[in-house]
Amino acid sequence: MGVLAGLVAALAWTVASSLWRSLSTSLSSLQLNGLKNAIACLLLLPVLLSVPWQHQPSRWLMLLLSGAIGIAAGDSFYIGALRRLGTRRTLTVEALAPLLAAISGLVWMGEDLGLLTWSGATLVSLSVVIVARQRPPTQTAGPDRGQQAQALGLLLALMAVICGVGGAALSRSVLLSAAVQPIQSSAVRLLGGLVCLLPWLLGSRGWPWHRQERAGPWPKQRRWLRVMTATVLGTNLGILLQQEVLQRLPLAVAVTLLSTAPVMALLVASQEGDHPRAAGVAASLLAVTGVAMAVLD
Repeated sequence: MGVLAGLVAALAWTVASSLWRSLSTSLSSLQLNGLKNAIACLLLLPVLLSVPWQHQPSRWLMLLLSGAIGIAAGDSFYIGALRRLGTRRTLTVEALAPLLAAISGLVWMGEDLGLLTWSGATLVSLSVVIVARQRPPTQTAGPDRGQQAQALGLLLALMAVICGVGGAALSRSVLLSAAVQPIQSSAVRLLGGLVCLLPWLLGSRGWPWHRQERAGPWPKQRRWLRVMTATVLGTNLGILLQQEVLQRLPLAVAVTLLSTAPVMALLVASQEGDHPRAAGVAASLLAVTGVAMAVLD
């Protein structure tokens, strides 16, 4: 069940990422992220109401800060990268997250890294170099296909990794030091992200669902269905399955399974006009292999 949960979690996040990318809307990445968090918080409202906010408020503040960094900033960078790079290439860059966490442990806590970890880091770095040299999917908007836009996409993906690792580190410190249930920490983190994104979600131009998109009024009924599906799959279900796999399996095996998303993304590549060819497939396999080597060291 743990292995199945890990694979389904990776697939759910991949499908959700593809759905977010497919939304044709004038909403910015910040607004789209805010809308996602608002829906996710609404679905997790019973959990938020059960949180004992009056007990050790500092830990809840820490989780709110974790959400601000990892979700408000990190997911906004991620959505921005998706629009420019496509699902497969963005998820390949995201494979840097476990390695960045390991290197952070080396720098800040003096942890030793073995030969397998450094070899894994080399493989993942090579996969990112391959991705950086590939062309964007044919469905990428014209202004996002230029060299500068593609470089910006890679930068946004790297910023998403950095923010994600930082937010996860804060969240883990709370989980290790306090009796907080994982589902509670996830809900509070989402709330922290939503609070930070409210100024963009309710910007001066009006509510996002009153805005105009590229091809008519947004969102139409079909687009609302995509938003709801992507949120439930990538945020709510993804969080629950992630906690399940972390509870049932050793950490190294769990992280490896959750990092199979670059390979899963090959399944949706053709729908985005993405033609990975041999180099793209190799990049996805190198990323997953590198993560596996690092976390099993």
